[in-house]
Amino acid sequence: MSPKKSATPADEPASGKQAATTEAKPEAKGAGKSPKAGKNAKPTGKSSATGKGSTAGKDSTAGRGPKAGKTAKPTGKDSTGKSSTGKGSTSRNAKQPGRSAKGAATRPSVNQQPALEGMGAIVTAEGCGFRVWAPHAESVAVTGTFNDWSTTSDPLGGEGNGFWYGFVPGAKAADEYKFALTNGEQSLERIDPYAYQVTNSVGNGIVYDHAAFDWQNDSFSCPAHNELVIYELHVGSFAPKTEGEVGTFDEVQASIEHFQRLGISAIQLMPSAEFAGDYSWGYNPAHIFAVESAYGGPDALKTLVREAHRAGIAVIMDVVYNHFGPTDLDLWRFDGWSENDKGGIYFYNDWRSSTPWGDTRPDYGRGEVRSYIRDNAEMWLRDYHVDGLRFDMTPYMRSVNAGTLDLPDGWSLQSWINRWIREEFPDAITIAEDLHGEPLVTSTAAEGAAYHAQWEAKFVHPVREAIIVASDAYRSVAAVADAVSNNYGDTYARVIYTESHDEVANGKARVPQEVDPADPDGYWAQKRSTLGAGLVMTAPGIPMIFQGQEFLEGGWFRDNVPLDWNRSDEYHGIVRLYRDLIQLRRDYHSTTKGLKGSGLRIIRTDDEKNLLAFQRWYDHGPRDDVVVIANLDAQAKQKYRIGMPETGLWKLRFNSDATNYSDAFGDFDSFDVTAYEGECDGLGAHAEIDIAPYSLLIYSMDE
Repeated sequence: MSPKKSATPADEPASGKQAATTEAKPEAKGAGKSPKAGKNAKPTGKSSATGKGSTAGKDSTAGRGPKAGKTAKPTGKDSTGKSSTGKGSTSRNAKQPGRSAKGAATRPSVNQQPALEGMGAIVTAEGCGFRVWAPHAESVAVTGTFNDWSTTSDPLGGEGNGFWYGFVPGAKAADEYKFALTNGEQSLERIDPYAYQVTNSVGNGIVYDHAAFDWQNDSFSCPAHNELVIYELHVGSFAPKTEGEVGTFDEVQASIEHFQRLGISAIQLMPSAEFAGDYSWGYNPAHIFAVESAYGGPDALKTLVREAHRAGIAVIMDVVYNHFGPTDLDLWRFDGWSENDKGGIYFYNDWRSSTPWGDTRPDYGRGEVRSYIRDNAEMWLRDYHVDGLRFDMTPYMRSVNAGTLDLPDGWSLQSWINRWIREEFPDAITIAEDLHGEPLVTSTAAEGAAYHAQWEAKFVHPVREAIIVASDAYRSVAAVADAVSNNYGDTYARVIYTESHDEVANGKARVPQEVDPADPDGYWAQKRSTLGAGLVMTAPGIPMIFQGQEFLEGGWFRDNVPLDWNRSDEYHGIVRLYRDLIQLRRDYHSTTKGLKGSGLRIIRTDDEKNLLAFQRWYDHGPRDDVVVIANLDAQAKQKYRIGMPETGLWKLRFNSDATNYSDAFGDFDSFDVTAYEGECDGLGAHAEIDIAPYSLLIYSMDE
């Protein structure tokens, strides 16, 4: 790089029954199954299993429905016309029997009632219905603690279209179970693909009743998008109480007061579906309907969500649909069938299966798999009351290599899910980690994917570059101005940040560490990292910070290294800086409404002196119009003339150089300013401002 002063629809999936292949699974990491250990319980295989129990017996209200006054609809066909059986797309915890599938066969000895609707284990007061999709199986039974793990006592009957169903009187919540399948000479035991709880990733399914949890009349709604300030966190490393142990939902819940003081309006949990092992980022889901057992399981997550809502904080769940596994994956050759040495019914069985994380891309063109993924999105929103979903690396859902659109079924699946969520959960938000700057990702036009927002690569990369690069000569203020002003047709259709789990790992580090590796707690690291935070909180978009960013957490993100919470006290001034920025962003004091608006004017892009100024507004006027001035230079600016929207007194609402934020800062003499008539920067008024090195000022008017 030179100094800036001298530079500037796919093929249809394989169908039809093929000869059964030899059973094989992807290798599980360090977790083989042991022989059966006792009469009524199977060993879990994972020595670190938490063994946390189920929720049976709680007095409660049922989970919330999709939209007030409406019930969940059967899928039938999605908006693309893809066949979608509808099984599994309605309420899976109905207490009353539902209609059976057309032509369904019921088990005559114990199944005298009509078949219940739903997938997996369907809980009633009399017992449980069990349904599974296994089109190549020759027989299916359910085995578990309720029948002494017999593989013959409770066979399921075929319903057609590859679905099997049976009712087991007396089966109840907290019972462990599996499906036992045969296919030719293969005898297979599989964890239920729809299991809501597991003993661990290579253990058993646990019957779980969503209706048993007491939500205590939770009726929280996600804040408006211009009110959102997101805090991304990893449950396992956020705040574990015991050294050497993984963190839990309970420990996140214990930090709700910290979130309230900080002022954030939403926490975004990195993936919390059951994954292999106990330590993971979560992007290797083994069982997408089961909540990670090491984190505390389903009740602990629900309690976290309920208490976050009680505190006025939304919860967004990170979900992974671009691949499954690849380890501890019972979906792999689930019913014993596959082609081309691939994964069987849930996966592409040709070149489309390949992903950077394994050969396990779901078959987006198969109706049952599309419903499986849609049902999972619905579960988080309905049964866990989460307020939004963040979809991981969506380019690999529309493309094998994240380039050319060669997976149109993956694109149409996203569009179908998002439009369904907009209809059934109108207050929820869906966010794509797309990072390609593609406007169609958030477009609701017929060809769009209909997400509400997408992570914004066109912000994070130029802004990080501008605050990290060592020499002022290499900073591009023009690039920062473009980052601030990029738009996808809706101001809040993008999530902006300088730190995320990806940006502070994979060869990259926290911003303070990148700024000054030799002294990540020092002056330069503090000044430039907080300048970046100021841009995040004042630019148009939904701002997001990553765990520990508010107290200068250094190094890089690792799932087995917990946050150093002592830094929250040591750098309490930096925490206060983030708090003050967030309060201004959310207009706590009714003085900066413009930061919640859509209006933006770039007032000055001074690439020579490394200064950027811009105006934000909601409706215009006092306590609305905001002027933001950012000095991306080591030299202070004094009596720097700049255009202002109106004449009169402009009050200084924030100065990032104030010493109450850090003893290292200079408390530079930046004050209220008076704007006088006289054209400057295309505006009818001007003022002279003073600003410290690597600092950000926020101004607005009282009258």
